[in-house]
Amino acid sequence: MEINKIESFTDWDKWKNTLSKAVNLGESVGMSENTIENIGVKIGNFLSANVDPENREQRLLQELWRVGDDNDRKTLSKMLVKMVQTQH
Repeated sequence: MEINKIESFTDWDKWKNTLSKAVNLGESVGMSENTIENIGVKIGNFLSANVDPENREQRLLQELWRVGDDNDRKTLSKMLVKMVQTQH
């Protein structure tokens, strides 16, 4: 998996592919969708606070993350999971 390779986050399609692999891995080890979404919120909080977005799509996600409240962030996380589950 490409999670440890920073270059995988600079291209939007590669980023989505990496996220898709992570979601698929979580599902394959039996994580519930709710657990995956909660992990997504924690990762989103970390990325928003510590990582400078590499492209305009990631910048938009960061801006949405920062202006949202906890419910908004959970919804955004859920939507991102759905997006990568349906991109096949």
